[in-house]
Amino acid sequence: MTAYQTYKTAFSGRKMPFAYVDMDLFDQNITHIMARSGDKRVRIASKSVRSVALLRYLLKADSRIMGVMCYTTHEAVYLASQGFDDLLVAYPCFHPDDIRATFSAIRAGKTITLMVDCAEHVAHIQQLAQEADVTVPVCLDIDLSVDFGRLHFGVWRSGVMAVDDALRVFAIIQKSPNVRLDGVMGYEAQIAGVGDVGDGAKSALIRWMKRRSIPKIAKRRADIVLALVGRGAVLRFVNGGGTGSLESTAQEACVTEVTAGSGFYSPALFDHYAGFKHLPAAGFALEIVRQPKIGTYTCLGGGYIASGGVGKVKAPLPYLPDGATLTDLEGAGEVQTPIVYHGNEVLGLGDPVFLRHSKAGELCEHFMALLLVRGGKVVDEVTTYRGDGMCFLG
Repeated sequence: MTAYQTYKTAFSGRKMPFAYVDMDLFDQNITHIMARSGDKRVRIASKSVRSVALLRYLLKADSRIMGVMCYTTHEAVYLASQGFDDLLVAYPCFHPDDIRATFSAIRAGKTITLMVDCAEHVAHIQQLAQEADVTVPVCLDIDLSVDFGRLHFGVWRSGVMAVDDALRVFAIIQKSPNVRLDGVMGYEAQIAGVGDVGDGAKSALIRWMKRRSIPKIAKRRADIVLALVGRGAVLRFVNGGGTGSLESTAQEACVTEVTAGSGFYSPALFDHYAGFKHLPAAGFALEIVRQPKIGTYTCLGGGYIASGGVGKVKAPLPYLPDGATLTDLEGAGEVQTPIVYHGNEVLGLGDPVFLRHSKAGELCEHFMALLLVRGGKVVDEVTTYRGDGMCFLG
């Protein structure tokens, strides 16, 4: 039986569109990620999972998986209410309501660590925390981008680019009785989040810049951590990495934990990395509702475009049947998606076409639930954040 027939049989009778996770592949991805992480702890990037049930599954899967990297304070508070702890909010928040939302959970003994990268962040948290008589742990986000001449290789994220920058922010933290430095984070996005597969000049340049960046990143992070500790910082964790940079980040002595999220689902963007290959564990199915001509099948829905720079790589990728493609002009549409296929599978109205989202957790924003498959059968159905009635950036 082909992979397409296996999935078609497993999901027979299910109303489309639906999203799914193949737990056999999910488990293999967990094993691969833990091997790639060396002896470091692994913190889960929740934005790449977006399902409470699967976050729980991951935390039980390996003793080195501990803690969650959230993307908003309200998500962290929600996860705390669901029994999670050690919640690091990866992005700074500034609205008073967003910061105050964490106070009750912190008072109840939960560890929710807020992100800062400037004096203004610290002063704002201090004022609100003092009014509420609570002490808030914070993490200092450091910039790990690298400039090659006029080319900025990395993301525009933190303004803490050197030791002096970090020490200036830490000095403000030391003067803030209701703020405590809990950890340091540096995300090497140009290693972790940029694919490098290909024979062209662009791919070769990316691989070269990655090789040149890695030692610069390691030195900057180590220098900043050493300087902070020298000024009296007691760091519970030093966080780094992402699915695409686990090997290099795990080699840094000062790093205590690495972050992984996308690799558990392994969306289409992660097909483009030379150093590792994970398995396509998550996807979605669209129903064929038209056949305008031989070899072209029009599906209902499908316009689940990923965030980031606009381009074809942000569109969903037809997965099964093998050899199916989008059309150049229509692509994946809000209400219909034409699929071109001339392979051996016999397709007709009502049949599924399986696709993979370009990124990981964003798929869950379009679906209330994930069907869990194991051994070619649906074994469970779990809710996404959306299915729980939660929308943290909407």
